[in-house]
Amino acid sequence: MALNAEAILERRALRRRVAFWRVAAIALVGVALAAGAFASRGATKPGPRGAHIARVELSGVIMDDEKRAKLLKNLDKSDAKGVLLVINSPGGGVTASEDIYVAVRKIAEKRPVVAVVQTVAASGGYIAAIAADHIVARQNSITGSIGVLAQYPNFTGLLDKLGVAVESVKSSPLKAAPSGVEPTSPEARKALETLILDSYAWFKDLVSERRKLTGAQLASVTDGRVFTGRQAIEVKLVDQLGGEDEAIAWLATKGVDDTLPVREWKPEGSGLGALGLARSAAAGVADGLGAPAIGAALRGGSGGDGLVLDGLLAVWQAAAR
Repeated sequence: MALNAEAILERRALRRRVAFWRVAAIALVGVALAAGAFASRGATKPGPRGAHIARVELSGVIMDDEKRAKLLKNLDKSDAKGVLLVINSPGGGVTASEDIYVAVRKIAEKRPVVAVVQTVAASGGYIAAIAADHIVARQNSITGSIGVLAQYPNFTGLLDKLGVAVESVKSSPLKAAPSGVEPTSPEARKALETLILDSYAWFKDLVSERRKLTGAQLASVTDGRVFTGRQAIEVKLVDQLGGEDEAIAWLATKGVDDTLPVREWKPEGSGLGALGLARSAAAGVADGLGAPAIGAALRGGSGGDGLVLDGLLAVWQAAAR
């Protein structure tokens, strides 16, 4: 049946409206992305500007974190006159803790850094703390736990009960050993112990160098035990009891103006900002156009981040009852 003139005109108008909104949506995506790129290029120094005291929090289990690494790199190039490294961590991966140590020492080449221990800075968290020039802890903060471990489950008993045998063909006996699905051989245990002892020696050397401890003094604090803040100051693992006020007062003794504003440094993505707003706007448009995958990519990924620890751990865990 032929369409009448009114229906034809209405259809043409509808097509024009759809075409207009398609073009507008594409233009909005382009503007948002261009604004983000401009904001990224225009910021010569990421993070807070002007003279200030930088406050950086290190909390939770320490793992590889590109955003944290970028933050510390940007902080090194910033206008910060002093740094508060506020730690509340039981530790984590050895190499991730080492990365923090190296980055903080680089920052400390240009301005004083003071670590503030909150509830806990143990094991890998203590590695981060000793990168600072001065350590302040509360009287009941937990610190220490200087040591390294490797843990793996052994399912051999369970597999035997289930009647399951895992077979493997190896190029050599120590390949992929220990595996957890077969009894750990003395040779495999010895090889793993060698790795642990080497990392432990590195950790002890670091404590010795940074805390000026040797001999019996060093041995007494590197047996894996933890200390309260009051105990830690007696064994020279921390320098002072207190909190952030005391830390800022110490920075003043190093020439940092204690009236400077204390400004929070956070990894990219924890706030919006110009670049974040641009990405958020573009992601919203992509969602509206029926492209959620593009929206997720613009927001920075779709759940790919996971809790992945290094093979060797420097982590403290309170004993379960």
